[in-house]
Amino acid sequence: MARPVKYYLVAADVLPDVILRAAEVNRMLEAHEAETVEAAVRKVGISRSAFYKYKDTVRPFFDMKSDRIITFQAILKDVSGILSRVLALFATSGANILTINQSIPVNGCAAVTISAEASGLREDLEQLVSDVSALEGVIKFEILAG
Repeated sequence: MARPVKYYLVAADVLPDVILRAAEVNRMLEAHEAETVEAAVRKVGISRSAFYKYKDTVRPFFDMKSDRIITFQAILKDVSGILSRVLALFATSGANILTINQSIPVNGCAAVTISAEASGLREDLEQLVSDVSALEGVIKFEILAG
């Protein structure tokens, strides 16, 4: 009888280098930056056997597949235009916004929840989170579910 698989969320800086390199090989193959496994493992400096050992067990946290709905939570300053700037970044990223819920501002801040479909993303989800977080007026921006 097969034991159920357990998953852990672990900071990348504590993982052995070979695991991170195996994830990079996966990324390179999916992005067509390498034509073969042999070429990709040569570029990142691991053996094919090491890659095959980890290839199905390591994925980046922000590795979202098509038709994936992601819910974001933001705390925004009550400043004219900040929500519009956040939504503009979603539009340029290729995310398809499904819902937006905003609380009434209290103490100069509003909570906003945005659900978006991620199959059309033209950039990494991690980059979108970073770009929105860097906007002036965004106090907090994170993935709530997805």
